Amino acid sequence: MPLHVPPAPAPALRSVLAALGSPTAVREARTPALRSVQGSLSPELPLPVHVLDQIVPSDSAPYTRLTGWRFLIRSGERAVAAADTILTPDGWTFSHFFEGPYLSSTERALRQAESMGTHFQPRLLSIPELYMLTLWLHGDTDADASAGTPRPTDVLVPLRPAPPGITAHRPHRVADLLPLMTLRLTPAPLLGSPA
Repeated sequence: MPLHVPPAPAPALRSVLAALGSPTAVREARTPALRSVQGSLSPELPLPVHVLDQIVPSDSAPYTRLTGWRFLIRSGERAVAAADTILTPDGWTFSHFFEGPYLSSTERALRQAESMGTHFQPRLLSIPELYMLTLWLHGDTDADASAGTPRPTDVLVPLRPAPPGITAHRPHRVADLLPLMTLRLTPAPLLGSPA
């Protein structure tokens, strides 16, 4: 398997398992698919969620920080929801269940990454400035999944829905996509303004 999925912190996994075992947490979740499932549910494919704090148009590495771990919640062979955990002063804890387009898009991007034949450590990278989420394929499969910044040779796969001008599910090297994202944030010059 070319993808080397990092192990989630044990307390994060335990918190998701506890939430799945809680009828109240499942019943109150805003996930109709999760509430209607008959049978067992299992958290799989834990992915660290990093946030790109600011896209900077420079030669320096982008700054990212770990904000949580996301688990795909499976019922049989399909993902029906996802569960996020966050780090609190007391440790890792369950945050919420959700469903929506990023769920199937994440699965598709993971299958796409496996077919590339290159060894990667999968992560999720959120870019709030563009309302964008990507599958971050980190080239160092032995790296600490909770740390690090995207390397120029790492691959980003934008998830659907992607912002205008960026094609979902088209893999890009970080060195190629970051300048494109910077352009998306640069205001266009006003035409006809006095000099």
